[in-house]
Amino acid sequence: MNSLTFPILRLLADGKFHSGEDIARQLKVSRATVWNALQDAVKHGIEIFSVRGRGYKLPHAVTLLDQQAILNAIGEQSAWFKLEIHDHLESTNTYMMNKLNNGQAHASCVATNLQTNGRGRRGRTWQAGLGASLTFSLLWRFQCGASALSGLSLAVGVALIRALHSVGIEQAQLKWPNDVLIVDENQRREKLAGILIELQGDMEGPSAAVIGIGINLNLPTKIKQHIDQPATDLASVLNLANGSAQTINPNELLGVLLKHLADVISNFEQHGFTSLRDEWTKHHAYHQQAVKMLHPDGRETLGTVTNVADDGILLVSTALGEQRFLSGEISLRGT
Repeated sequence: MNSLTFPILRLLADGKFHSGEDIARQLKVSRATVWNALQDAVKHGIEIFSVRGRGYKLPHAVTLLDQQAILNAIGEQSAWFKLEIHDHLESTNTYMMNKLNNGQAHASCVATNLQTNGRGRRGRTWQAGLGASLTFSLLWRFQCGASALSGLSLAVGVALIRALHSVGIEQAQLKWPNDVLIVDENQRREKLAGILIELQGDMEGPSAAVIGIGINLNLPTKIKQHIDQPATDLASVLNLANGSAQTINPNELLGVLLKHLADVISNFEQHGFTSLRDEWTKHHAYHQQAVKMLHPDGRETLGTVTNVADDGILLVSTALGEQRFLSGEISLRGT
């Protein structure tokens, strides 16, 4: 990305018009250089309004990530984390996985204002944009082997639910194994957040997990059009609940999320998923629901979700008896 693109975007973050002349004067460059940098932003999917005689502006004000603001939001536990903030990355998970073998510290967190090639579960792309999503990855090193980390994605889901409920998003529920949904009064389910965990290490020895999280903050229509399932964002949820335009500061949200992640993962380290299972089940949007399980090979299984096991495996009552699902996709039966 052009080295001047984000310095210019920081000036435009207030959502107001700024003339090319003023931007050029502040950054001590030519107006043509400003134009080139903004064209680069457009190439990366950032919408820029340009009006002759008024200048350039973003569609709305954007709160960019700020390291000190995030640490302040974490509070007393801030010393636990090594925090990196980037203007743009292709993928926070890819970035962190590449640093694992270089001795990256335990509880390192990398977050980015713009993720251009984020990865989701089962090879999907995580759609993001400037101010549209909060995307970050947390590295957690475990003394146990990777074989003992079954259920970690569900534990992370519990942390997300605690954090979202604490900031007033009471409609947030979980979808096995790694999604957060908003469920409205009509039982319509829309995806708000996703979790992608990548493991490295021996099955029996020390291991490390890179926990990638993406939360929709304020999705423009053009991004929603590229998402292959119903999706919503925090701005929509807050506005529907309160009838007024409200936003959540991403720095404060990330701080709250990291606090809850540290608490829950520490609990998981000591006691496994067993100690969190009842809480996870309480918030599962598909608990005791008739569902259709979609297998990676295209097969389907009809049944009713009964519970999750101590290792995080989904338990479904089917015509053949209770079956255990380690992978797959849940869909409401008939949908």
